[in-house]
Amino acid sequence: MADGATPFRPAIPPRRAGKPLSLLPFLWVSWRDPIRMWSQRHFTKPQIYGHSAFGEVLVVSHPEGVRHVLTENAANYEKGELQKRVLGPMLAEGLLLTEGDKWRRARRILAPLFTPAKMATLNARMAEVCHARVAVWALSARGRVLDIDSEMSGLTFDILSATMFSDELGGEARGFERALNQFLANGARIDPLDVLGAPDWAPRLGRVASFRSARFFEQRVTRLVEARRAHIQAGDAPPADLLSALLLATDENGGAGLSDAEVASNILTFILAGHETTARALGWVLHLLSRQPEYLARVQAEADQFDIADPKWAEGLPWTRAVLEETMRLFPPAPTMARKALADDEIGGQKIKAGATVIVSPWILQRHTLLWDDPDAFKPERFLPEHRKAIDRYAYIPFSAGPRVCIGAAFALQEAMIALAAILRIAEVEPLTTAEPRPVHQITLRSREPMRLRLRARRKG
Repeated sequence: MADGATPFRPAIPPRRAGKPLSLLPFLWVSWRDPIRMWSQRHFTKPQIYGHSAFGEVLVVSHPEGVRHVLTENAANYEKGELQKRVLGPMLAEGLLLTEGDKWRRARRILAPLFTPAKMATLNARMAEVCHARVAVWALSARGRVLDIDSEMSGLTFDILSATMFSDELGGEARGFERALNQFLANGARIDPLDVLGAPDWAPRLGRVASFRSARFFEQRVTRLVEARRAHIQAGDAPPADLLSALLLATDENGGAGLSDAEVASNILTFILAGHETTARALGWVLHLLSRQPEYLARVQAEADQFDIADPKWAEGLPWTRAVLEETMRLFPPAPTMARKALADDEIGGQKIKAGATVIVSPWILQRHTLLWDDPDAFKPERFLPEHRKAIDRYAYIPFSAGPRVCIGAAFALQEAMIALAAILRIAEVEPLTTAEPRPVHQITLRSREPMRLRLRARRKG
């Protein structure tokens, strides 16, 4: 940023100044938008302890405490019951929600499929898909207004379809996008009955409203898994994609591989935790760049030199990576992580009992006044190679950390960098209005209203 320039600060929901929410306001805010429950104190205090109708709650927002919960004593903390209730109907057998020996076995089987070296073999295919997608936009000098949320969902779904399913999903991208949006808008909300621990048979309005979308996902993915399994059992050579790798993966400890149900749940997990989060990150980054032409120009200059055939292509995109990482700092794809303590513990001098809820919120942590200079400002230079080492590993956790760090982190970052380079090689990005999109927490951090931007064909030379 030029000296003396005013940093851009994207809009955020207002922060409360008062006391903790009582039960009914808490249930209402949880249903409407959970990130609105945080007060200004959460962004200024290292941790906040309290009691609620649901027991002890500790919100941890300092690197030492985050390290303790996610890494040093991770075995003492399991995923909260609320997340399991909300996502369990679709993802119960997936890596995101399983615990204990079942999780360790699945992680052990899946880890070899997601090494950086394995992910690097997918780069050329990702780039091919991205170039094909942006070419369809047929941009001109007059420009074209695009629904960025929808276009980024389509783009990342195309990448997922190509790399995981060898394009066997064909033209179903729009159907998946509609079903995903329906599920996130209704079924993925925190229902008051889930918060109150009501039995599973009690009907949840959101779950009822999203039943068709959930069934759409389950049926399509189950059918795909069954067809590929039959293909393999018939002795035919399967496509060299992630679906085949999942079905053929073995346990190095000699146990059985993944069942078809586990494969289907993990594919659904990759769609929700992979495709959706990367799409939202790309949407937010294009919005931020539309507001900051000087950063846009830097990323465009790198895009012009981008060559996926160069094994060191990522090293030539330092501003591209920095812009993406700063975007995920301000708009973390997964804004909040809740854990339940299995045994008594002590965090930052605060003793807690077994059963206590411990919350680590990237939305708070990555905007905390004690950890970041001008925390609400968009300053990608924080993440340039010469500055990156100054950032504490546990102050920036868009992909979580510790044993349960996102297994697809390398895939997601490579995908986002390649996609952004493909878009900005051909496009100027301009805002349509001065009105700022407002983030809302629906599993991922989405814009409350569709983000629309004008993209023009770049003039080069």
